[in-house]
Amino acid sequence: MAEGHTITIEQGTRHVRVVHGGQVLAESDRPLVLRETGCPVRYYIPPEDVRLELLTPSDTHTYCPFKGTASYWSRPGAADLVWAYPDPKPDVAGIKDHLCFYEADVS
Repeated sequence: MAEGHTITIEQGTRHVRVVHGGQVLAESDRPLVLRETGCPVRYYIPPEDVRLELLTPSDTHTYCPFKGTASYWSRPGAADLVWAYPDPKPDVAGIKDHLCFYEADVS
C-alpha cells in the first residue's frame, strides 16, 4: 500500500440487496465489506448470490494499483455496472471473484 492508503476487508453481517431496473440482481447475507482510503464503502458479493444470467460481460478492464485488474459486466442501459477482481493482489485476495455493484441497498 502507498503511504497513508489503507484497505480493510471484513465479513459483513448486514443484508445487501441490489436492484436495477426493477430486477433484483443480487441478494446476500454474506457480503464482504471493503473500506478503502478516499472511497465509499463497497460490498463485494459472492458470485452464488448474484444473478449472473442478467449480466453481460463487458470488454472493459481497469487497473487499480492496490487491488489489481478488474473485469466488468453490464446491463441494458447500464454499461459497466458491476466489477470483480478475478486475480486480485495478495493483500486483498479475499475479494477474488466477488462482485461489486455501483448501487447497493443495505438493510
